[in-house]
Amino acid sequence: MIKNVKPMRDVFLAGLIEKMENDPKIFFLAADFGAPTLDILRDKFPDRFINVGIAEQNLINVAAGLALEGFKVFAYAIAPFITMRCYEQVKVNLALMSQVKEMNVTLIGVGAGFSYVVSGPTHHSVEDISIMRTLPNVEILSPADWVSAGSMVDFTVETPGIKYLRFDSQPTPAIYSETACFEEKGFNILSNGSKACIVSTGYMTQEALAAAEQLKNEGLNISVIDIFKLKNPDFKALADVLSKYNYVVSMEEGFIYKGGLDSLLLNIANDYKLKYDFKAVGLDDNYKFELGNRRQLLANYKAERTNVAADIKEYFSK
Repeated sequence: MIKNVKPMRDVFLAGLIEKMENDPKIFFLAADFGAPTLDILRDKFPDRFINVGIAEQNLINVAAGLALEGFKVFAYAIAPFITMRCYEQVKVNLALMSQVKEMNVTLIGVGAGFSYVVSGPTHHSVEDISIMRTLPNVEILSPADWVSAGSMVDFTVETPGIKYLRFDSQPTPAIYSETACFEEKGFNILSNGSKACIVSTGYMTQEALAAAEQLKNEGLNISVIDIFKLKNPDFKALADVLSKYNYVVSMEEGFIYKGGLDSLLLNIANDYKLKYDFKAVGLDDNYKFELGNRRQLLANYKAERTNVAADIKEYFSK
């Protein structure tokens, strides 16, 4: 039985409620999407909570208006809907407008990747990393567990700008200790090995650590880097770390070769003249309609932990 499992959004919202006690500038919007912890927030701060209904475009419009009046706004909806359904509003009213006037808006998208497992491709959020990275002035925060999700409360409240939070809809086990440090550089090294490294984000960091553990049991030690800032990490610091490896594997629960995590790493390799061999792990260029648990959905794309471990083992057996 996995212990220490909690939902990302509940931990984050609990931290936000504490902030709202002392900061009257924090305002919360929801698109008819609830959670038990959100009920507490709504009851405690009814004058700073609005349910705009199933209207994500208007959610962004209202968020922008409040932010322009100086509020620190949190807008909450299902991940594919708060990104794709209202992409033009995010572009014009947030990304573009924030370049003209300071704004503080955090978009909370619940259901990153395949986490709405049985809901099918309409509710799987596997495009969001790529499309949100395209927008100027938008930071993308992709926690790997509830500890890292909770650590992002201070950053989102205190840092002006537009942020997009990718939360899993499923409770996640903690991979970080509750005293872990999440620095401005935007990534953490979770395991140290030699020659090969997996760079992962979100839920895929759980898969990466499992792959590394499998390889360790077979006598091959590799590193795992969890990257939680997908737009503006410390590129130089990340390049310095990656320069030590012969083989780098990216793992993301999204389409590869479409501007996501793999593109970030390939751009670093190009900009800093790094010489590692590289493999992108994620979804290939098609939707699949088969149902199953999360690992089975990933296995349909050869993106599950055992696939990655086998690939790395094969690389070093050549």
